[in-house]
Amino acid sequence: MSHQNPRTATPDAVRLDEVSVSHGRRTVVHAVSLAVRPGAITALLGPSGCGKTTLLRAIAGLHPIDSGSVTIGGEVVANGRRSVPAERRGVGLMPQEGALFPHLDVGANIAFGLPRAGRHARTARVTEVAELAGVAHLLHARPQHLSGGQQQRVALARALAPRPRVVLLDEPFAALDAGLRSSLRDVVTLALRAQRTAAIVVTHDQAEALSIADDIVVLLDGAVAQAGSPQEVYSRPQSGHVAQFVGEGVLLDAVGNGATATCVLGEVAVHGHSAGRGLVVVRPEQVVATADGTGAFAVDRVTFTGPDTMATMRHNDTGVVVRTRMSGSAPAVGGRVGLRVTGSVMFLAD
Repeated sequence: MSHQNPRTATPDAVRLDEVSVSHGRRTVVHAVSLAVRPGAITALLGPSGCGKTTLLRAIAGLHPIDSGSVTIGGEVVANGRRSVPAERRGVGLMPQEGALFPHLDVGANIAFGLPRAGRHARTARVTEVAELAGVAHLLHARPQHLSGGQQQRVALARALAPRPRVVLLDEPFAALDAGLRSSLRDVVTLALRAQRTAAIVVTHDQAEALSIADDIVVLLDGAVAQAGSPQEVYSRPQSGHVAQFVGEGVLLDAVGNGATATCVLGEVAVHGHSAGRGLVVVRPEQVVATADGTGAFAVDRVTFTGPDTMATMRHNDTGVVVRTRMSGSAPAVGGRVGLRVTGSVMFLAD
């Protein structure tokens, strides 16, 4: 995340300072502060109902804020005293459904937010973003004749056409099947990068956030639980809630011993320093199983997922359950295995 110095020349694309938002009498966003770097893609990640879409609508100017301030491109667009209308915020919006105008063809949908003057420049811009989104061959088609993926591509082109200061994407891939979701995700990411446009992507999909974002903001119960790079949030979660929401993992009771901690998996290396009682966060890919027939863990279940296999194992004495992700052959169900941890894990003090 950005830590903008007020004296630097380039302001954050978006900056929120202590923003709270309500629905009726219920506060759903609690004093959220975050910054989006120019040209960066920031994922706003959280479970359903945590306030992600409400916060996105507040940034867009479609929902009032209760307190705090919203700054876009260095301009304060909302605070306790003023609110700039949505159409003057320089924001492009790509909703979950394409929300295209059914009476307009693709070209007219893309051109909707462009100035009426300068017909040649307008046409050139429509062609440019249509090619970026992969819909240049559909400019004369009507939305009702397009697939869901095509409609989302048109919505992306329409959002990019006016050269907004930031594009806001609200669960843009949620309604698509897995294969189409992956390909469209690549199209969107490449188009945003090509235009050097900052973006905020709302999603509840951890894999999606980790794969497309430069920065991730984890929103839990309407508040920022952690913000940082995908690698930092995944490898060094600051709480058990973040650890269990962002990727798979198990929390194990442990005793910190400085550079290591001792848990049911033995002595494990930790990030930084550990001391006293706490928890360690162990990811499945860090667990290595040795099928020697005499280990302390019994194999409960083996699940083939395609590129790898997930094995679920239970400690014979404590009942602690650990999972490991592996390629190649997996231990047999009912077998006994020994386990060890590779790499460093995060230690969370009590």
